[in-house]
Amino acid sequence: MIRVVFNQKGGVGKSSIAVNLAAISAFKGQKTLVIDLDPQCNSTHYLLGDDSNLPQTDVRDFFEQTLSFQLKPHPAMNYVHETPFENLWLLPSNPDLTDLQSKLESKHKIYKLRDALTELRDSFDVIYIDTPPAFNFFTLSALAGAERCLIPFDCDEFARQALYSLLNNIEETRADHNSDLVVEGIVVNQFQPRASLPRRMVEELENETVPVMRSRISSSVKMKESHNAASPLIHMAPTHKLTQEFLALYEEIHG
Repeated sequence: MIRVVFNQKGGVGKSSIAVNLAAISAFKGQKTLVIDLDPQCNSTHYLLGDDSNLPQTDVRDFFEQTLSFQLKPHPAMNYVHETPFENLWLLPSNPDLTDLQSKLESKHKIYKLRDALTELRDSFDVIYIDTPPAFNFFTLSALAGAERCLIPFDCDEFARQALYSLLNNIEETRADHNSDLVVEGIVVNQFQPRASLPRRMVEELENETVPVMRSRISSSVKMKESHNAASPLIHMAPTHKLTQEFLALYEEIHG
């Protein structure tokens, strides 16, 4: 299964959700890959830690090779690297990835990632794709090659207004590029159940028949600690409430 985690708004927890769900998948014995398409490299740093440990090849190298014709291009696995966690691999991002966008667009390389995903799915049970906070070439490439889309939502009025535009963009992508793409659900993140505004927003979304996941991810300092330790929650704090919420979300998705 190939899942993309996407929202056009930044700071909604895309990387946290992608990495922690992938880590749970790997922990449960599934060979799992995270593809980081965000030049901010949050998923990459989350899994690998210090910059000095970053691999020599990354997603920028993958896209760069598609710009020139090669009789025998490097296989997609050449850009995939092990992480410190069993069963969990990473195709890391690069801060200079954005520099390639106009070249890739002008040469119509929108389906190159989809081709790579077709190749990689023979080697992995599950693939999670973390995307930039923008509806751009890289996000469109991910949506064109994925089967499911998870949308983080942080109970903010601006996020709610942007959500409808986002859903329209995904529907347009489905019509034009990938008829198999399905919005799996909206993940309510950084949820504060005792606050009235988040509760009201979620209820209104549910009443509008927007596909909201039942599982909620709470706001917790433990997430920041997990980022700083470069260790997903299932490894750093397996019994913590936040970890249990991610496990519930994982079971809901895979149930």
